Amino acid sequence: MYFNRLGFYNQELIDIYKHLLLTRLIEEKMQVLIRQGKVSKWFSGIGQEAISVGATLAMGSDEWILPQHRNLGVFTTRHLPLHKLFIQWQGGKEGFSKGRERSFHFGSPEHYISGMISHIGSNLSVADGVALAYKLKQQNKVSLAFIGDGGTSEGDFHEALNLAAVWGLPVIFIIENNGYALSTPTSEQYRCNDLVDKAKGYGIEGASVDGNNVIQVFDAIRNIRAACIKEQKPYLVEVTTFRMAGHEESAKDKNIPKEMLEQWAQKDPVANYEKFLIKEDALTETQIAEIRTEISRYIDSEWAVAERPKAFIHNISEEINDIYALKENGRETWPVVTNESQLQEVSIKQTRFLDAIKQGLHQSLLKYPNLILMGQDIAEFGGVFKMTEGFVEEFGKERIRNTPLCESAIVGTTLGLSLEGYKSVMEFQFADFVTEGFNQIVNNLAKLHYRWGQNAPVVLRMPTGAGLGSGPFHSQSTEAWFAHVPGLKIVYPSNPFDAKGLMIAAINDPNPVLFYEHKALYRSITGNVPEEYYEIEIGKANIVKKGDDITVITYGLGVHWALDYQKQHPEKSLHILDLRTLLPLDYHSISFAVQQTGKVLILHEDSLTGGIGAEIGAWISEHCFALLDAPIVRCGSLDTPIPFNTELETQYLAKSRLHEAVLKLLSY
Repeated sequence: MYFNRLGFYNQELIDIYKHLLLTRLIEEKMQVLIRQGKVSKWFSGIGQEAISVGATLAMGSDEWILPQHRNLGVFTTRHLPLHKLFIQWQGGKEGFSKGRERSFHFGSPEHYISGMISHIGSNLSVADGVALAYKLKQQNKVSLAFIGDGGTSEGDFHEALNLAAVWGLPVIFIIENNGYALSTPTSEQYRCNDLVDKAKGYGIEGASVDGNNVIQVFDAIRNIRAACIKEQKPYLVEVTTFRMAGHEESAKDKNIPKEMLEQWAQKDPVANYEKFLIKEDALTETQIAEIRTEISRYIDSEWAVAERPKAFIHNISEEINDIYALKENGRETWPVVTNESQLQEVSIKQTRFLDAIKQGLHQSLLKYPNLILMGQDIAEFGGVFKMTEGFVEEFGKERIRNTPLCESAIVGTTLGLSLEGYKSVMEFQFADFVTEGFNQIVNNLAKLHYRWGQNAPVVLRMPTGAGLGSGPFHSQSTEAWFAHVPGLKIVYPSNPFDAKGLMIAAINDPNPVLFYEHKALYRSITGNVPEEYYEIEIGKANIVKKGDDITVITYGLGVHWALDYQKQHPEKSLHILDLRTLLPLDYHSISFAVQQTGKVLILHEDSLTGGIGAEIGAWISEHCFALLDAPIVRCGSLDTPIPFNTELETQYLAKSRLHEAVLKLLSY
């Protein structure tokens, strides 16, 4: 293996060696600990150390890196305390994730490292978001993300590279081609000669690097980083290497030919670099042995600290409280209300539902220069519902951004923006299309704060609902899919006043919020909306109407169904509770509403089975049973896809069975 010292002084070469050797000796220590049963799992990167070390040394210390399983060198080169890493790998509470994550599934904002998730490829678009933040700030920085050869088959790989190319983002994507994805060789993964050839398809530059040569990796990433900054565009880098161990330490890849292992052993990045140092008179064999001893003692001393962890104290309250990031105290100098009557001496205007949301977005854009809006056709076109019409002329295309059709990448980008202190609102054209970004929402955004304390002030706008004859792929109610996911907040306003106040609250919230907007309400209803800036607290339900006969618990379009029913049947007295927030639910208000009548009807547009009503009904049965005078009745839509024909759609919707449900409940 040929090394070019590139003008490095001897001491600089030695420093690189110490970083390289540290990762190797930790790897060897981990193999021992695995066999001793002191560590449960490890993904060995032996033979690949030069990639992580070389790339990390080439990056600025305040530039975000997004590593994968075998990138120990990123963490050690960024000087994370080794004893704390050992504790992390044992699942100790004093680790980086309080025992909630393993290996490298954590991040450290202090060290500009963003933690991976097991869904390979998802962090590439997070790197896009970080790079976008750098671009918006006009900083001379780049982000760097790793992916394996197997991960290049993922849709996230395509979406992230395409988005970075279209937007001209300063991000480096490194493919670690180590020959196998778990046990599948590259010959069964792709047909191009080299993975770097994929760069051409995205209109970006690519480079091939010997991943076992730490000097070559360092020099390549250093030069590519400079090019990224100068040209403001992404680069794809394929580094060739080999995985000398199994996918994980407990899995031995017996299908790998012995001669291949022997061949790559000759290319060992540590042994060959040592030979180079001796040849260059930078170190002697004796000095190398001394450095090995010194680093081994350091590793053992750090393990000795980690081996004596404090007792793991289980605390349910702490677990629950860490799901959500908390707002900073003292920042709310604007009204935070639960209903219109709490606002006095303000200018009120009759406003459509759509315009109320638009007003909340507009006032937030004025208030927060770091707020970015993203979505398909939202700039000049104004979005399919014209929600953002006129915004691009006022705020510019940097903040009102058209996106390619890549929902997963855009959700990931919102997360990356949050790492650099940005707020973002992403518009799904229809809530149905959220399936394209499902993984990023439920596994990346939702779990972020619980896993490593990182907040994500992201709002995902979800135009939703039936009633417009749009068929099964533009009408679905998807809210119940996400109500099961800790870490998300779900908001679903039913009127213009709530829509504006909740939109502002969602943007101010440090957590990811799914904001559902019923399409049938956009232009069909108006209401009194203050022109000033105000919030409605997320997690607070609202009593729409007081009554004595039946409590109707509902949200969204269901609120209007209940009000219409009351007008048509004045002889019946309905107590109507608008949930407004579906996660977290306002259980106090639910309990109070049950107490008012003792008879509960839960009404929602979503299909009956597995809907929000099932959870509410179960909670009432468990906690409010003594208040009930009749069984809880649910009224939901049919358990079928939503049909296109309007007559079939009317039959599908819960509204067509509301009278029957009321009579059933009143019969008790």
